[in-house]
Amino acid sequence: MNNFDYCSPTRIIFGKDEQKKVGEYVKQYSSNILLHYGGGSIKKSGLYDEVVESLKKAGVKYTELGGVQPNPKLSLAREGIKLVKEKGIDFVLAVGGGSVIDSSKAIAAGAKYSGDVWDFYLGKAKVQEALPVATILTIPAAGSESSPNSVLTDEETVMKIGINFPALRAKFSILNPEFCFSLPPEQRANGICDMMAHIFERYFTNTPDSQVADKLCEGVLKAIINNAHKVFENPKNYDAWANIMWAGTLAHNGLLGMSRQEDWGSHKTEHSLSAVYGIAHGAGLAIIFPAWMRYVYKTNIGMFVQFAVEVWGIDYPLRDQEAVALKAIDKTEAFFKSLGLPTSLKEINAKESDFEMMAEKATAFGDIGAFKKLAKKDIIEIFKLAYK
Repeated sequence: MNNFDYCSPTRIIFGKDEQKKVGEYVKQYSSNILLHYGGGSIKKSGLYDEVVESLKKAGVKYTELGGVQPNPKLSLAREGIKLVKEKGIDFVLAVGGGSVIDSSKAIAAGAKYSGDVWDFYLGKAKVQEALPVATILTIPAAGSESSPNSVLTDEETVMKIGINFPALRAKFSILNPEFCFSLPPEQRANGICDMMAHIFERYFTNTPDSQVADKLCEGVLKAIINNAHKVFENPKNYDAWANIMWAGTLAHNGLLGMSRQEDWGSHKTEHSLSAVYGIAHGAGLAIIFPAWMRYVYKTNIGMFVQFAVEVWGIDYPLRDQEAVALKAIDKTEAFFKSLGLPTSLKEINAKESDFEMMAEKATAFGDIGAFKKLAKKDIIEIFKLAYK
């Protein structure tokens, strides 16, 4: 086990009707906030009205900024920063999924910075302070509701980059599994893949004797797998959604990676893919992760055998570890397919001629990953494995 320093200060408020108290929770921090959200789904569902009513009841003034899209855009974050500074706003409430939350964090960081917010993503500056952020989570997937992370896309350079700073953790997050009932099938599938990928990035490690983290990762993965098809069979299965929603938070609040070296090569590879093709992050991960697994499994085959046995319940003859590892990878890919996710670059009409350009974007700041270091040539090979 490695040394670690863990602190997750985000208050998680979990359960039915908790969104109706958001005004009370926000009032503890501010009376002048930015209400940030995506498209019209929160208005169609009635959530917007509940939030506004609660804010008004608590005497909280709000300024709205909607329009967040999947793979949140730098241009909208800049617009939000300008709005916040002009109106003296000192708190950001994100109502939506990971993209809305990531955009809110960018606005919160940029509001306390004299330069351009993109400096943080390019590594030119560090987020030392940010406006407080809170969230009402509507899509369990990204884990941004309690993570210190934010991902943003610059439309001009087609660069999608993530950052990680403690100041970006939300003050509180409201999680009501009922919000998931109306999610379309593709969002259910994308979210499940996203949270599993967050665990994979922490689980596949070369750090020895990190048994507690191993079992935490395996347990949460199994809970996701056990409940995934239930929310397709019955989209209003509260208990199944509750397990998945909580799993998505645990997958990315940092706990599962404590004591071990994390990887993140697949995420950075996928960022280059979704930046170019505009696909959902979860869909991109369903394509990239099985290909990454096939490219790196020999680096530490014992980790993949453990994955096969403890997560997928695969029995194996000890003398044939490679067959077991490959069977686990096949089962992972088959699971993604069973949710309706793409698992091939051909399925999204990706072009082989784009591989080099996307690999350059993925490695723009140097080699990526830790389980196995990946240079540009390695990323190209992973794209080739995914192009089947």
